[in-house]
Order: sequence, then C-alpha cells, then structure tokens
Amino acid sequence: MNMSIRRAALIISLVIFSSTSMAQSPKNQSKVIDAAEIKWGYLNPLRGDKSPGAADLWGDRTKNVATGMLVKFNKGFSSPPHIHNISYRGIVIQGLMHNDDPNADHMWLPKTSFWTQPAGENHITAANGESNLIYLEIDSGPYLVKSVDEQYDNGERPINVHSSNLVWLTQRETNLIDGDNVQLANLWKSHKSEQLSGSLIKLPANFSGKISSKTTEFKAVVIQGNVNYDSIEMRQSKDLQAGSMFNSSGNFSHNIATTNESILYVRSKGTFKIVAN
Repeated sequence: MNMSIRRAALIISLVIFSSTSMAQSPKNQSKVIDAAEIKWGYLNPLRGDKSPGAADLWGDRTKNVATGMLVKFNKGFSSPPHIHNISYRGIVIQGLMHNDDPNADHMWLPKTSFWTQPAGENHITAANGESNLIYLEIDSGPYLVKSVDEQYDNGERPINVHSSNLVWLTQRETNLIDGDNVQLANLWKSHKSEQLSGSLIKLPANFSGKISSKTTEFKAVVIQGNVNYDSIEMRQSKDLQAGSMFNSSGNFSHNIATTNESILYVRSKGTFKIVAN
C-alpha cells in the first residue's frame, strides 16, 4: 500500500470515528435552575430600589422573546397606575398580591393564585405579605412599563383566580395523571398555538414518580413546597425550593420526590404525563 493510499485510509477512519462518536454522545436536553443561585436585578431599572426585584428563569425580559421570571415585592408595595406593552400571566409563590383597576377594592391573592394582565390596560399592582414573590410569564417581549397616557384596549380581558377557586382534576378526569392523590388544574391555553398551555400540578406529601414529556418545550417552576429532582443527565439529585425551575425538550423523563405537599407550574408545548411509582 503506497503512502497516498494509507493517508486516504487514515482520513476515512478518522471521519467514521468522529461521526460515530458524535452520534453516540448524548444531547443535553434539560436544565435545572436552583432558586438559591439566582442573580437578582430590577423589574423597572429606571426606578432603582423603588422597583420590585426581578430575575429571569428562562428567556430574556429585555428582548422580543418569551420569558419566565421571578418578581419580588416588599410589604406595602403599591405601584402607580401604569400599562405594559405586552400581556403577562402571574402566579403567586409567596405573600399576598393585588392586581386590578386603580379604583378597584383590594382583593388579596394568596400563594398559588393566578392572574392575567392584558397589554395596554391601566392597572396597579400591590403586595401585602411579609415577603411577596411571584412567577411572571410573557409570550413575547420586551417587558416594558409605560404611562397610562398610552393605554389602549387590545381585546383581552383580565382574569383573577383566587387559589380557593382553582378546579383540580384527578386521574379520573384527565389522562395526564397516573397516580392516586395527584391533581392538575388547567390555567390557560394559547389561541395562537393549540399545543401551548399552562397548568398547575399538585403532588401529595411523600410522592415519588416521574413527569414524562415528548414536547419541544417543557418548563416546570416550583410554586409551593419543595421537590427532590433527578434525571438521567444529573450526577446527583437536587432539592429544589419554591422559585426553582427545570425544563427539557424532546423525549425526557423528570424524576420527582416530595416530603410535603408541593405544587408545580408547567408550561408545555404538547402533552406530558405524571406517573407515580
């Protein structure tokens, strides 16, 4: 075999080896964010420390992309009347929140309550717990605060759902659950994408099981309690407190265990299933 033939054979072998190695390497499909490791900024930087604190869990609230963020408020906080350039959804994690027309009486929403705020609508936001924390989600951005002089009607109407008014389904009412004492509450479904929706999952104390998804987008935020989380991509399990998040794309299985009753918010583009061990 002459030198040129040997060189060609070596190159072919290296290409085959490289292609095989890439095909066998597992693709990173998931991400876990621990609330304790989050770096905080301001929701409205122009107001400085008078603004609520904010931290993106996913996306980027300063750009035209879908984003999920945490927002924290001091006790007694009350915003001036204002509007937003985009609609958002809010879920209370801690404390008591009020979001409504500036002239409306306060209706304090406790943890796991849910509300929507249409773009362009004049409103205020207030907080009355010792510590107040919410999960806020937008489908496009950037997230901006604007003057009431720019208010407009975008055709949407606000929703305020007190935690006591949530409708919880069991495995008898939905095929997304396979396990006793696990419950699910549907919150919203996108008009633009039939596959995109948001829901709450209530897991009982001492639950052990998994959430399986085959979706292009699956995101879960711990709203109440804490979960011990594990997956095939992790070296060891992690204890996730309220405000933590895990997500995945493609065919993936999230292993979950609880010591007390815990609630997750799930944003999913497609279906998923909760299965108890």
